[in-house]
Amino acid sequence: MNDEHAVGPDVDLEAEEIRDRQGRRVTDEYAERAAAEALRIARPGRPALGTVGQHSPRVSFRVPEQVRRQAEQRAAAEGRSVSEIARDALERYLRDAG
Repeated sequence: MNDEHAVGPDVDLEAEEIRDRQGRRVTDEYAERAAAEALRIARPGRPALGTVGQHSPRVSFRVPEQVRRQAEQRAAAEGRSVSEIARDALERYLRDAG
């Protein structure tokens, strides 16, 4: 592992007996492998909207203040985010536009 993600001295795995869910003893080598695997599969930011592991491009646009307020009110009433509502509206528009 690189220095940016080095394992800290929080637990002395040689002195303390720590076990994983399957009952296997956690050693320094085990912890290094587990950390490397976690970093390999982890992606920063929000989860992908489509295929797992694929980047979801960001789209931004400007709207009048009244439209923003209406979108925020609708989102709050539906327990959703403004982004979800905007995605749904754009997808519906593109689908209906043929």
